Amino acid sequence: MTAINMNNTNKSRTLNAITGRLSLRKPQEQSLHALAKAIDAAPDVISSNQDVAALLKALSAEFPTLVDFEREFPSLCFALATGVGKTRLMGAFITYLHLAYGIKNFFVLAPNLTIYNKLITDFTPNTPKYVFTGIAEFAVEPPVVITGDNYEEKGAQLKNDMFGDALDVRINIFNISKIVSEVRGGKAPRIKRLSEYLGDSYFSYLAELDDLVLLMDESHRYRASAGMRAINELKPRLGLELTATPFTESNKGPVPFENVIVDYPLACAMDDGFVKEPAVVTQRNFDPKQYSQEQLERVKLEDGVRLHEATKLELFTYAKQHNVKQVKPFMLVIARDTTHAAQLLELIESDGFFNGRYQGKAIQVDSSKSGAAEEEMILRLLAVESVDEPTEIVIHVNMLKEGWDVTNLYTIVPLRAANARTLIEQSIGRGLRLPYGKRTGVDAVDRLNIVAHDRFQEIVDEANNPNNPLRMRQVILEKDNGEQPKDSVAVTSKLEALVSGSSVQSATGHHYDVKGVNAQENSGGENEREKPIFNGVAEKEAAKAALRVLQSYQNKPDVAPTSKSLLNDEIQQQAYKAVSEHLSGKQQSLLEEEEKIDLHELISKTTKLVIEQTIDIPRIMVVPSGEVTYGYTPFMLDMGNLNLQPSNRDLIIRSLQTDEQVSLSSQISHKYQRLEDYVVEHLVDYDDISYDEHAELIYDLASQAVNYFRDVREYSEDELHNIFFGFGKRIADTIHAQMAEHYWEKASAYEVTVTAGFIPLKDAAYTTVDKEIHSVRTTVQDKGKIKKMLFGGFKRCLYDVQKFDSDTERTFALILEREAEKWFKPVSGQFQIFYKDGVNQREYQPDFVAELKDKIVMVETKARGDISDAVVVAKAEAAKKWCNNASEYLAKHEGKPWEYWLIPHDEVTENRDLPGFISAI
Repeated sequence: MTAINMNNTNKSRTLNAITGRLSLRKPQEQSLHALAKAIDAAPDVISSNQDVAALLKALSAEFPTLVDFEREFPSLCFALATGVGKTRLMGAFITYLHLAYGIKNFFVLAPNLTIYNKLITDFTPNTPKYVFTGIAEFAVEPPVVITGDNYEEKGAQLKNDMFGDALDVRINIFNISKIVSEVRGGKAPRIKRLSEYLGDSYFSYLAELDDLVLLMDESHRYRASAGMRAINELKPRLGLELTATPFTESNKGPVPFENVIVDYPLACAMDDGFVKEPAVVTQRNFDPKQYSQEQLERVKLEDGVRLHEATKLELFTYAKQHNVKQVKPFMLVIARDTTHAAQLLELIESDGFFNGRYQGKAIQVDSSKSGAAEEEMILRLLAVESVDEPTEIVIHVNMLKEGWDVTNLYTIVPLRAANARTLIEQSIGRGLRLPYGKRTGVDAVDRLNIVAHDRFQEIVDEANNPNNPLRMRQVILEKDNGEQPKDSVAVTSKLEALVSGSSVQSATGHHYDVKGVNAQENSGGENEREKPIFNGVAEKEAAKAALRVLQSYQNKPDVAPTSKSLLNDEIQQQAYKAVSEHLSGKQQSLLEEEEKIDLHELISKTTKLVIEQTIDIPRIMVVPSGEVTYGYTPFMLDMGNLNLQPSNRDLIIRSLQTDEQVSLSSQISHKYQRLEDYVVEHLVDYDDISYDEHAELIYDLASQAVNYFRDVREYSEDELHNIFFGFGKRIADTIHAQMAEHYWEKASAYEVTVTAGFIPLKDAAYTTVDKEIHSVRTTVQDKGKIKKMLFGGFKRCLYDVQKFDSDTERTFALILEREAEKWFKPVSGQFQIFYKDGVNQREYQPDFVAELKDKIVMVETKARGDISDAVVVAKAEAAKKWCNNASEYLAKHEGKPWEYWLIPHDEVTENRDLPGFISAI
């Protein structure tokens, strides 16, 4: 092996580069740094000259939890909770070892076929979860992946180059369960047979490598196996183990690993938001003694389905609102045995269970299967994430283990006896992964539900046990009173609906009678619009193509500054050419029909429809130009909420084996003469604080903090040094948060850039408790239900369906229906308007946008008491600036000006007219 000598500065840069390029999470970064620290402390850990006992002694001094390698070679364990990302960490390990030390040969062990196949995929370029994405050194020459299926051919071809030293990184991936099955009965595994390609067994070839590093995924699964003993003969330089459960099972209970150097348990992953938040669920005032075993199971199953259906709708709505992939959730039922599982499957697929809704949507995982049959069955389960796969309920008997890395498990119904701790740990292990990689802030999207009516208090008590690292929320289900969400709908703009023929997509497949509500409201003879505008397959196809071509001009404001510009003869001719080319690629039968269409007339009709159903919303970007200065206005610091006490920094160490207790005193490692310096050293770490430009202010604020603890809290100088040394960063964080409220920025000029002249309306998504569209003119007696209802019957709205947050909004919509030319309620992302909320930049979503005869108004209705609220004022200021910029742009192109109206809710009455609101603003 040709070693690479890299100094500490370059190693640090390499670590930082890998962390940034691979977007490592905190525990992954900690693990990578721990590996680097281990090699720095004991460099021989990756050399061919190893004294294993000496290495253990050196590394134990750095990592107190390391007691024994438990191997004939140095092996280090990284215990990371499920969902943190162990595969990506393996990629980071390989990258660092290669870049920092020139190591080229790696051997990756998988515990079963499922993980084996997953690892091969994740180490293959151009796959969704490729572990080396962002690593420039592997972009041109990616590592060569050699597997248990192709090593005889591929390994032989890549054994050596003509100089006897391979240039590329090689990653060997093998399935340990396959090796285990091949050594039963004393047989040598296939990997040790002679190979006609190598002239020696591939096993011997690997064992002779002087830089082989062994990576063991889910290592707890095969620590004591015969296959693992065979792997020991590889004599790797270093072993790296990854597992979420750093112990093996024995008759006497769990046996902890003795080579753990990083421990990031599930509780930490929960606190840091890397996994779903588990919650235990029951009914309010539920008494399990009132039910037989069979009745209890039925109640739990039915409540599980209720949760599942509600979650499915919330996920559908979230995906539509945020334009992200749709997630299809499924429910996991844990059965007692295979007979019980079969009975549950029969029940769930019966006509009497939710009217037969789950027929063909449940699958039984039979634990009587083993070996290849078991692996094939588990492989089928992987398809449960696909939105096109019908399975919504999986029934299993304690066999869904590591490697089943689904992200769409949201509801678990355990129906077998187990103690509370086992029930918690085994139940939630497979359901914690987040579908979007991070928490969304939407409770239903971020929560894993465990339905446990009969074990609720027991599980709560266990979760509250201070010795249990897991913490669980409590969810109380009300009895099914019809208030649970029943559907989620995606609503397209009326323009899209007029072209495609459908405006509402239901998550449950329910048909919403939009036309019926419109016909009822427009019965006075104004329902001509409900007649189809485009008829026949070819005409509809041509209209869709024309709409897409015309909408593409939104991003060409120099050619089409407003929607009315689409009537320009040159644009019409270009649209005709583009649509003709599109139709020429369709089937011949469509072309024959197309010959009967007057394409010029169709494009003209589509253009007029676009203009009629569009309010010109420009996409505006404001960027500073010239010299930009920034700073902070001096202010008085508020320290009232910072209750800090001097701390005793002595550490108490208690042996869990002998109960012996010792203490370790700790002195302040460095002591500043000025107390302010403890705070300033942390303040200058913030990217937005320049010491040279802000030194006077930050020392003033630090002095205010010192004076607060000295004069108000009356601490001695020694106590002050203790507090500011121990809590300097926390004090700095408090100061920085308040500085953000006094931040200012000035530029010599601001440049307003318009990147789109008119933006198509985004799809809306709503969750509703009923499956009816109500007339907007319906007086709702129970105002609290308005948020859960859908409304239609509009003449001038640019959507067929809208949802209101209050009766004030519904009433204002009636005024707009009477007096506006066209209007709509914007959805998230329609306007890119941002306002300052403390230290955060947030997007502003106004209540209404309406085009009047002489202007376009952006409207916010607010409770009168909230009009002067700081956040409301910040939103209004941001919206007014946007309106000013939009008006300036549109004035150059014969467009209407924009205005912002902030209207108190008590001004909104049906007898008011729109001009009357101007005096109230």
